[in-house]
Amino acid sequence: MVILIAADLVPTKVNNFLFEQGDVISLIGGDLLSIWNSADIRIFNLEVPLTDKEEPIDKWGPNLIAPTSTIKGIQALEPSLITLANNHIMDQGIQGLISTTKILKDYNISYVGVGNNLYEASRPYVLEYGGIKIGIYACAEHEFSIATADSPGANPFDPLESPDHIQLLKEKCDYVIVLYHGGKEHYHYPSPYLQKVCRKMAEKGADLIVCQHSHCIGCFEYYKGSMIVYGQGDFIFNKRNDEFWNTSLIIKLNIKTDISIDYVPIIRTEKGIRLANDSEGKEIIEKFFERSKKILEKGYLEMQYSKFAKKNLDNYLRSFSGFGRWFSRIDRYIFKGLLIKLIYRKKMLALQNYIECEAHRELILEGIRIMKNECIKL
Repeated sequence: MVILIAADLVPTKVNNFLFEQGDVISLIGGDLLSIWNSADIRIFNLEVPLTDKEEPIDKWGPNLIAPTSTIKGIQALEPSLITLANNHIMDQGIQGLISTTKILKDYNISYVGVGNNLYEASRPYVLEYGGIKIGIYACAEHEFSIATADSPGANPFDPLESPDHIQLLKEKCDYVIVLYHGGKEHYHYPSPYLQKVCRKMAEKGADLIVCQHSHCIGCFEYYKGSMIVYGQGDFIFNKRNDEFWNTSLIIKLNIKTDISIDYVPIIRTEKGIRLANDSEGKEIIEKFFERSKKILEKGYLEMQYSKFAKKNLDNYLRSFSGFGRWFSRIDRYIFKGLLIKLIYRKKMLALQNYIECEAHRELILEGIRIMKNECIKL
């Protein structure tokens, strides 16, 4: 059995017409299409609601949307399963989710990772092929798309519940694949916490854990007989042209008596993607393996994450402080971050305590939720 797992797919303005025409050759190229069609099972993450009605929710970050007519290109890719557990599936509200799941059902496309409530969203999907059962568990980090006990959305990763879900799935299946939508965008490594989470999922029975969402190729590690891939880039998502978005990987699983893993390197084009040529592919894979060797060095992961945190802290502080766009730019470019440091010089310990302490964090989030609802009513 050959399984191909691709990452995030979002039809955008530059290629909506190709999706509407079902023109997959123009979207992914003939060479890559040949590899794609040769697989027995094809899986990718649909990171956008398919709806013709704009009803953007209140959130921090972009509200994605794609017209329902793009379903033709999605169907032409002949997916065996689409995952919907991501941070954008609720961008157009409940109607956007309903529209998406309805059209997938209309086109007989299976999906996993969402539901009308938390119980439904957490259900896995079992693929059967040649007498082998493959359990797929899809979950996402907490942003604005998460299901609750009485509201629809995506399946959240819950450190107290999700490992048990994986363990139960393993008892029913020969192999378990976890598709985890999380990690930091544009960062090639896992955070120490993300590594701990993925290792726990491996201990609970996941044979392969794939972290999507980062929009860049990360690294991998073998852990107690399981494979963990920390970032594979995008599938078809033509939003940016930079070092992160221009290359990505499709994961190729070969299952016989055991699992072996290969990688298909791909390159972003003006309107889609294509198979990397030999020299491009060699460079992509070499960098991927080089980073993967580095994270085995003691302290390397922590050192890289500390550098990344220091680089990004000022942006978070400016957001907390309520700096507007222009004031933020003045502080960043003229004062070199001095203003934000002066503001938070005496508040840093309080801020640390409010974020780090579970009791404070839970109370703050509940208060924000209530205030947000009250503001909507006004």
